[in-house]
Amino acid sequence: MANIKSAKKRIQVNRQRADRNKSIKSGVKTAMKKVFAAIESGDKAAATAELAAATKTIEMAGSKGVYHKNNVARKVSRLSKAVNEMA
Repeated sequence: MANIKSAKKRIQVNRQRADRNKSIKSGVKTAMKKVFAAIESGDKAAATAELAAATKTIEMAGSKGVYHKNNVARKVSRLSKAVNEMA
């Protein structure tokens, strides 16, 4: 265990950031699952609505530094492609 005050603070801050990042990543995964569930059900309108919500969630995670910008672009692109390929 750290004895130095600054080291103790670093441990505390790292835990807080890890918890925040975990929460944001969980929200992104949930949003993506909702889009894929709407695609599976065959409801194009619902899938489009969920895509808009998921895109916002993913891009906010990217702006917070949780995901790299290329990772954000890839996730959004894959979701958009899946929705656009619906019959």
